[in-house]
Amino acid sequence: MQQKIEMQICMGSSCFSRGNRDVVNYIRDYLKKNHLEDKIVFKGARCMNLCSNGPNLRINDRIIEGVTLAKIDAILEKEIGNIR
Repeated sequence: MQQKIEMQICMGSSCFSRGNRDVVNYIRDYLKKNHLEDKIVFKGARCMNLCSNGPNLRINDRIIEGVTLAKIDAILEKEIGNIR
């Protein structure tokens, strides 16, 4: 059995003010639309201490900085698109 991928989005105030709420909603919809909810654990995380580069997203041990709605689709396709 393949281990679940863990995806965490920073919920710190700086990332929140930079629009992580929209990114959270997009990721939730993406996981549901692509039937990935049983393969990926998606949750909020404490501040990742990369505030000036946020919103920040951690996928397993890799941190991706500057995650915006304009970039999120390409990020998800690159990082998890192969597990469908």
